[in-house]
Amino acid sequence: MQQSQVAPFEVLIVDDEPGDVELIRSAIVEGRFTCRTHVACDGVEAMAFMRKEGPAYAAAATPDLVLLDLNMPRMTGREVLAAMQSTGHLARIPVVVLTTSDVERDVLQAYDLGASGFVTKPVDIEQLYTAIHGIQDYWFGVVRKPGMDGNL
Repeated sequence: MQQSQVAPFEVLIVDDEPGDVELIRSAIVEGRFTCRTHVACDGVEAMAFMRKEGPAYAAAATPDLVLLDLNMPRMTGREVLAAMQSTGHLARIPVVVLTTSDVERDVLQAYDLGASGFVTKPVDIEQLYTAIHGIQDYWFGVVRKPGMDGNL
């Protein structure tokens, strides 16, 4: 279990709905882990961020966790998952699909494409906060990920 944290965890939120992004950010801030959030409004922007492309993202942090919506313009969450799986170091970043869909086909496809988890966004704000805090507790407090000993 992660006990002492020196640097904040880096969380990339990939969602095209500004209202959802703000609710997710608020929930993360109220969680028990110190996190720095980054936002990409679609998959194209998310991949540029994670690949550190161009001057805007050259110094971008490598996410410790990606919260990914499925249905976005330009590049969907499914396409992001596929691109991450085909890009060596990005395949190791945990991705939790956080979407309004509760369709079984979407759940299966997300896992087939490499998602680490799938959470249907609760409509109730309190339930959303509980879900986000559960995600944080699991990924930052329980799970051991590659590189936690300082070596990648």
